[in-house]
Amino acid sequence: MENINNNVEIQSLPRLGEKAPNFVAPTTHGTIRLDDYKGSWLILFSHPADFTPDCTTEFVAFAEIYPDLEKRNVELLGLSIDSVFSHIAWVRNIEEKLKVKIPFPIIADLNKDVASAYGMINPAESSTEASRCVFVIDPEGIVRAMIYYPMSTGRNMDEIIRLIDSLQTVDTHKVATPANWRPGEAVIVPPPKTQEDAEARVQQGYECTDWYLCKRQI
Repeated sequence: MENINNNVEIQSLPRLGEKAPNFVAPTTHGTIRLDDYKGSWLILFSHPADFTPDCTTEFVAFAEIYPDLEKRNVELLGLSIDSVFSHIAWVRNIEEKLKVKIPFPIIADLNKDVASAYGMINPAESSTEASRCVFVIDPEGIVRAMIYYPMSTGRNMDEIIRLIDSLQTVDTHKVATPANWRPGEAVIVPPPKTQEDAEARVQQGYECTDWYLCKRQI
């Protein structure tokens, strides 16, 4: 958090490619540290408040994709500026009313420590609630992706899974993924770095639109 000009606070954000801010926080599953997730991918996401309609639909949706995330070595960790008791009551209410069990922990961030470290509070929306943020952190604790949604818009679970698939494919095969890519589709080969490589590229059996845009199957 930076403080400039007449005590106006400017909230900093984590940066892609850098270490995720460390934390130790109370959750519905007990005290959790960021280091507990080392070796796994982590989706850390925030929601404005417990017992609200949009957030409830999101938690049901996150619970539904949780088995698919587990298959990808991905864990989920929720957060809002509510108490552990509120989280527990809400999770129990979701299970009772909607017959959906929430299998992942939720951070109780009453002091806003984690929310502030991750830039989850946007005063133009609310100074007391977290926005709908998604942070993807890799097994080495590096921030790989960030998505921010307004409070009025629920998140798209298909896109979150697609993002995970893309990041893991990029890491494994050292490629890039094109717009709207899905697993099983062609990926983008890194562009050549020399003129000689560019001339050879079209002879390498790739699907090339031109020397700088080539795809291949993996």
